[in-house]
Amino acid sequence: MASSNFVDYIRVFCRSGKGGAGSVHFARTRANPKGGPDGGNGGRGGHIILKGNAQRWTLLHLRYTKHLLAGDGIPGGGNLMTGADGRDVVVEVPPGTIARNAESGEIECEVTADGESRIWIPGGRGGMGNDHFKSATMQTPRFAQPGEPGQEGWKILELKILADVGLVGFPNAGKSTLLSVVSAAKPQIADYPFTTLRPNLGIVAYRDDRSFVMADIPGIIEGAHEGRGLGLRFLRHIERNAALLFMIPADTASIRKEFAILLNELKAYNPELLDKARVLAVTKADLLDAELMQEMKKELPSRIPAVFISSHTGKGLTELKDLLWKALNQALPE
Repeated sequence: MASSNFVDYIRVFCRSGKGGAGSVHFARTRANPKGGPDGGNGGRGGHIILKGNAQRWTLLHLRYTKHLLAGDGIPGGGNLMTGADGRDVVVEVPPGTIARNAESGEIECEVTADGESRIWIPGGRGGMGNDHFKSATMQTPRFAQPGEPGQEGWKILELKILADVGLVGFPNAGKSTLLSVVSAAKPQIADYPFTTLRPNLGIVAYRDDRSFVMADIPGIIEGAHEGRGLGLRFLRHIERNAALLFMIPADTASIRKEFAILLNELKAYNPELLDKARVLAVTKADLLDAELMQEMKKELPSRIPAVFISSHTGKGLTELKDLLWKALNQALPE
């Protein structure tokens, strides 16, 4: 997936259709020149509907969409004829898409599954025709309901990646390199920070033809929860991952301190992220000899599965997959 083609945020003006007006009509025939009311109801206005499509990975197809306008309902007619409903607008989005109100930030709709359809912005109801208002004391109502107006306003579509494992680490921690080695994904890789500007997904093959999805997400920096660096655009993708793989290079000054910073950024953004299963991978292990590795193990955070890996030599990758698979399945009933 080319990074330039990954679009995870869209702002668009939406307007659902207004309902059709009810009809004021009376039956008039040669046999019955003074027939009663027979005005039909108006059709409802068109909805704006979100539909999940697993074949779409980003919101790229909506990049140049500035307006989503549904059709208006058709007014009712005589002889109790109901007006046609307005044209619905169906917007296909990848699973994991959230719709928000642009002004309040309130979540209005969420699509999490392939094929799931949600009415995001409902159209206005059609008005009742005068036939609806007839009674013993009002036999010739000369009024009907107007249709309800549609809803309009600026909206935001926001994609939060659905992946099994999310990679968490500072820029240049080796996340993209790992993804390129354990999957068929081809993220951009270079020896400088913030090479990854957009999330990349890869399917990691495991034992017995099993697999899981890994997400390489832009690197975090201290203060990311306040919007520093790639900040919030990074952190929102972490919310959808079932397990988190913390990646810290072996040549860092302090593994324990760097892990604490990463953990603090997640906590400051959303404390619920700390409930996710965690695994720690110390990268660039090919730079370590056996004695140094034993010394570094003493500095590893307690109560978290950890493994030393090297994406270049393949060291520890099988053990890493085992730990990740166990983390993904630890909450499942036996």
